Order: sequence, then structure tokens, then C-alpha cells
Amino acid sequence: MTLSRRELLRMAAGGLVLAPLTAACSGIVVSGGANVETESSAGALLRSKAKLPAPFTLPFRVPPVLRPARSDGDTDHYEITQRAAQVEILPGLRTEVWGYNGIFPGPTIVSRRGRRTVVRHRNELPVPVVVHLHGGRTPPESDGYPTDLVKASGGTKEYAYPLDQPAATLWYHDHRMDFTGPQVYRGLAGLHLHHDDEEEALPLPRGDRDVPLMITDRAFDEDGSFSYPSVDPSLQGKPGVTGDFMSGVLGDCVLVNGVPWPVMEVTAARYRFRVLNASNARRYLLALDPPPPDGAAFTQIGSDQGLLAAPVGHDELQIAQAERFDVIVDFSRYPIGTQVTLRNKLGKDGTGDVMRFIVARRGSDDSRIPDRLADIRPLSRSDAVAEREFTFERGGAEHDGVTLWTVNGTPFSPDTIAATPRLGTVELWKLRAQNVPHPIHIHLAPFQVLDPGPYAGGWKDTVDLRSGDQAEVLVKFDGYRGKYVFHCHNLEHEDMMMMANFDVR
Repeated sequence: MTLSRRELLRMAAGGLVLAPLTAACSGIVVSGGANVETESSAGALLRSKAKLPAPFTLPFRVPPVLRPARSDGDTDHYEITQRAAQVEILPGLRTEVWGYNGIFPGPTIVSRRGRRTVVRHRNELPVPVVVHLHGGRTPPESDGYPTDLVKASGGTKEYAYPLDQPAATLWYHDHRMDFTGPQVYRGLAGLHLHHDDEEEALPLPRGDRDVPLMITDRAFDEDGSFSYPSVDPSLQGKPGVTGDFMSGVLGDCVLVNGVPWPVMEVTAARYRFRVLNASNARRYLLALDPPPPDGAAFTQIGSDQGLLAAPVGHDELQIAQAERFDVIVDFSRYPIGTQVTLRNKLGKDGTGDVMRFIVARRGSDDSRIPDRLADIRPLSRSDAVAEREFTFERGGAEHDGVTLWTVNGTPFSPDTIAATPRLGTVELWKLRAQNVPHPIHIHLAPFQVLDPGPYAGGWKDTVDLRSGDQAEVLVKFDGYRGKYVFHCHNLEHEDMMMMANFDVR
């Protein structure tokens, strides 16, 4: 089901919504009183009114793996219900989450190349939803286009994922036009781990030493509910009113897999961590404290779209919204009993901490890190059949006196096509960020970054740009024909129209 923007807004206005609507931005505040962060994350800080737990007092947990409802031939079928549920995130308080199967994060789906994955979603929430498999090479009808709504209060949709792509850490999340930010904030995000024979043949850590880390930030009201700013149209355009939250919503409580600042006991061995930044607007610079006595703290083996060609060592990990880093940490380099804290060097106060590891015991370890991981053919400028330029900035369009976030000065419309690449070709896209940092995500098509620097190697689907930065990316359109979007993955920027269409022909 595809609706025009006007029809979508009328539908949202007719039912229960997170906040009063405007045609420009729904679910985002236009009000003053926020503390604007100066730690290279665009946005304004929400401070919790609830009592937050002391860091490193709650146990780490891993989201449950979802079992197929049935399997037949080459297809595994899953069923997920999107519903509200009361859960305990802060000790002694209940938080209403909008969750996949009522949990946050949602259940992890595990798939394998060579088998289709079909997920039937039932929406029992009071608002429409859209599901996007981030990083999936997916036909357009299952990609989660922003206006392909699953109706509220009982609507259903089957999403079919061929997943003919290399092993990678993917994730799924809400993608409803104008409401992605508030609906992901309320819990609509989950992991999808994709495997293939080549990855499984490598002697990497596995089992309970292959661990996903979904990092988010949230703020909580006094009763434990999620705090998220909402629009009050009567405030717009009045003197002294600022639009701080239109630059992004930052929470003061860091969650890992839905747990505030958890603590995890580990064996003195190598662990594989699949790190996902699922925050709305916060960027992280991750470091281990204390650092290991020798060598790099993190050995990166994978990026957004799968394994790197060869491992890369990092003392720190800079990770923007929606990026994934697949890394090895070797805890055998620490004495038993050592407390190793994962810090965020871009944070301050509570947002400077992420989680803690306690090296609790010795154990056997037959894993190792190979010198070569995957066969990746580097793309070059000569592979590109076309060049395009896109600038992401605030400006070029307004609505009711509110300046929108735009792509090439144009706010998003389902009817406007910004690019028409040909199936099977490579294009060179020059992406520019203005005003503030912008992490740019391109649906369907993986890309390689020219001159990638330390953090943008391998196949990517999201590239981190600081204000004033430009990235040249070689985008490979080898998936499917149809209409897709690319956008900033600061979710408040996306909701404020920083998104555009491309149509693969």
C-alpha cells in the first residue's frame, strides 16, 4: 500500500499519534530550554527526570534469537507482532516500549545465504508502521519505503528478503515517513545476523563469544516512560523559540541491548563484538579503559556490509548512527579480575560510559584472526558510468516558518526522483555535509568509499560525514529495479525531510 504524503498525514492525524502534527515535522519539538551538546553529535540533550541506575550495576543480556514459524524448501518464515508492552529498563520502574514482539531490542533474526527469509509483521500498535531491513539488498516492495504503511491496530504485511549477499550484521527498524525518530526511540529496532559458508569457515570466535552490542541513548520521565520531545504547533514562529531538537534528540542514559550501562563477565579469550550504533542522533568514539598492554584495543574484521579484506587494528572506534563495526577484543591480554570499561570519548558525565567487562576466568580459546578475511575487488573511478553530487544541509525550503533539512536544497517528496541509475552499473556519488554532521545511508546499493580513512573501509551502506566533509562513494547498483531512498540517518533530520529518491532502471 502506497500513500501520497498528503494522504499519509491525513491518516496519521485521524488516529492516535505521538504528537500533534505539522506537514513539515511530526514528532519533533520546536521549543527552547534544551542543552545543545558540543561533543560532535548534532542535537539537543534531554535530561532524565527519573532516577538512573549507577553505571555497571545491571547485568548484560543478549536479545533472544527468533525461531522460524516454519521452514519449507529454500525459505524460512518468521512472524513478528509489533505491540506495546511494559518492561523494566530502570530498576523499580516500568517503561512502555513499542517493540517487535513487545521487547526492546526486538528478537534477533539469523539467516543464511542461499535461503530466503520471509517475515510476516502484524501491527497491533495504534499508529501505522513501516519495516526497513537496514543493509539488506531487498526488492522495492519489501524494502520499507517510507509510505508503504502497515495499518494500525491489526494491519499485516509480509516482507520477503532474498538475502543473496555476503554475511553481515544487518538490523531492522521502523521507517515510517515523518515518524522514524519517535518510533525507533520507543523501541522499534532489532538485529538481523546474516551468515554464509565463507564466513563460517573462518576460525573466528563463535557461540557465546560472538556477541551483538546495540548501543542506544534514551532519556526517561519521572515515571520511567521514554522522554521524547513532541511538536506544539502553537509555539512555532514565536519570538525566543528555538528548534534545537530538530537537529537531533540525545538522551543522557546509554543502553546496550536495552540495558543501562551493563556489566558483562567475560573469559580471558577473544570475543567477536558486532557493534551497532542504533541511536537517533548520537555519535560515539569508543575506547577501552584501561587499554590492553600491547597491540590495538580493537581488531576490525567487518563493516556495514560484511567482512573486510583483511583485519585492521584500532585503538578507538568512531561510529555514527546506523554504522556497524565487527571487531575482535582479546581479553586474554588482561589479568583475571580486571575491570575493562568501554568508554565514549565524545560523551560527558553519564554519556561518557557505555558498559563494563569483567575478566572473570581463564578458558580455552581455539579462535584466531586470519590475515585474509574476504575477497573484495576494489572499485575505481573508471568503473563509474555517471557522477552525481548531493549536499545535505538545513536550508533551501521552509514550512510554516520552519527551515527544513534538505538534499540539494529540496525536501523529500515521494514524487521527486533525484537519480536514475541503471541496474548493473556503478556510479560515483559525491556526498557533502553542511551545518552539522550527517551519516548518509543509501538503501539497496552497497558502496565503497574513495580515500576511506581508518573507519570506512570495505563495503558500506552508511558513511559518516562531519560538517563540511565530502565523501566520494562508488555505489554498485546490482540488486533490483525500482524506487528506493537515501537519507541522513540522524533520524530527526530524516523526519525533517533530509531524504531523496533514486529509481533503479
